Amino acid sequence: MGHITDSKSYLVPLIDRLNQYPIGLVDNEILRKMLAILFTEEEAYVGSKFPLMEATLDDLIRKTGYDGEKLLPILETMADKGIIMDMPYGDEVYYLLMPGVIGFIEFTFMKNRTDIPMDEVARLMSEYFHWDHEEGQAKEFFGSKTQLTRSLPYEEHIPVTSEIVSYDSAREIIMKTKYGAVSMCYCRHKREHEGKSCKKGAPVEGTCITLGRGSEFLVRRGFAEKKSKAELLEILKMTEDLRLTHTTDNIRNKPTFICNCCGCCCEIMSGVQAGYYKGVNKTPYIAVVDQDECDYCGECFTACNVKAIGLDKAASNGNGRVSMVKSEVCLGCGACIAACEKGALSLIPRGDYQLPPKTKRNMFMKIAYEKGRLGPLVSTRVKKKLGMKI
Repeated sequence: MGHITDSKSYLVPLIDRLNQYPIGLVDNEILRKMLAILFTEEEAYVGSKFPLMEATLDDLIRKTGYDGEKLLPILETMADKGIIMDMPYGDEVYYLLMPGVIGFIEFTFMKNRTDIPMDEVARLMSEYFHWDHEEGQAKEFFGSKTQLTRSLPYEEHIPVTSEIVSYDSAREIIMKTKYGAVSMCYCRHKREHEGKSCKKGAPVEGTCITLGRGSEFLVRRGFAEKKSKAELLEILKMTEDLRLTHTTDNIRNKPTFICNCCGCCCEIMSGVQAGYYKGVNKTPYIAVVDQDECDYCGECFTACNVKAIGLDKAASNGNGRVSMVKSEVCLGCGACIAACEKGALSLIPRGDYQLPPKTKRNMFMKIAYEKGRLGPLVSTRVKKKLGMKI
């Protein structure tokens, strides 16, 4: 990385701080160009001083050396940009530096903006998330045993012999939340700024669902629009009609989002297509083909968002060629099933299902441990528990 030693060096402390998160950002020239657009030099300095956990204004005054009169407007602008989160609790406001992913990079394209060159940022992000790039983000995002995201099944296609648990039900996740909102799809909005559109006709607006306290912040700062549970369920149905794949946090308790992903725009689906087959935790089900019914029409190829269906070279029937599901790739979402007019596809229980971690804290601790980054997280939590300054 010697070639970037002197490139925008003021960003180095910020990048170092972001890389204390379980999912960090690989430092390269593209990242620095991106961050230089998203952060002013002063914002980069303030961001680099954030502790790993929520901080009060007094904490940040002490960490940055700025007085409150100078610091508050900076924090306000950073919150409007989505690079920090502000969370009011009673008379106190707590601030949190957002991770890069899933975090401020996605938030950048979750509303229309004129304060940054969106076309340029879209190009840089696509270059940065090119999963075959030697200095890219693939191993950082997909490289741990514990995944950051998981797929959810279409409930109407779950076998009648199986009982779906609440954390695998997108509808139950929505019904259990106290607050929900919908935002622009980061991936499709970014693609729009590259002059491209979704091949499935999925809209940019109104397909990404956020839940809980985080969605309150997004609504307050103009990144999302509050919706009722009934409205969110309608969105869920609309995305299933478009054969999109539901993805959420890889946790059982209180997921914070439900994205509805296509294979042409979504960064996560692109990663699976690029060969990171274990990069997304799969549902408890897997699709199978009834080869006696399959007429190899190809509709399931188009419907599948991770290219998990192809030609079975070893089989044929009276109709000629037949399809097969690549078990190591299939997410078990069920997006392909309704596309088959012959009824040749179905879901069956998966034999190698990996139970998601219970909470977001459990998930991040596991990922941090697997990446050798557990120390800063543990240290920060111990200090907070003991009432020490963070």
